[in-house]
Amino acid sequence: MARTFTPEEANAALAELRPVVERMVEHRRKLTAAQKLQIELVTRIAGNGGDMMPSDLREAAATIQHEAAGIAECAERINAAGAEVKSLEEGLLDFPAKRGDEDVLLCWKLGEDEVRYWHGVDEGFAGRKPLPL
Repeated sequence: MARTFTPEEANAALAELRPVVERMVEHRRKLTAAQKLQIELVTRIAGNGGDMMPSDLREAAATIQHEAAGIAECAERINAAGAEVKSLEEGLLDFPAKRGDEDVLLCWKLGEDEVRYWHGVDEGFAGRKPLPL
């Protein structure tokens, strides 16, 4: 059985997790940029031989690998704390919780100062409702 959180416990966990989520979102942003660059380089090289050196491609690939590893490390820390990553781009986390006998999720997004919303397990972000449960 997965750990469940009260809103207070989720907010306490956020004190530790917020900087991890910030890093994860930044890694994701850099990963996306490196992937776009890699596609541009490959397209340019294929198109006209370009003046690209293989070192540019190697550098892009190394950046992709580094940023992907950073995302994985952040996600592992978040999961180990009992939360679930719902969006890498937005830094969206869910914390398993109970509403009576019902399994629900406390929902937090990077930029919000605390956990203020919850939703049913099948509802997702669009179904967010304000606390209390």
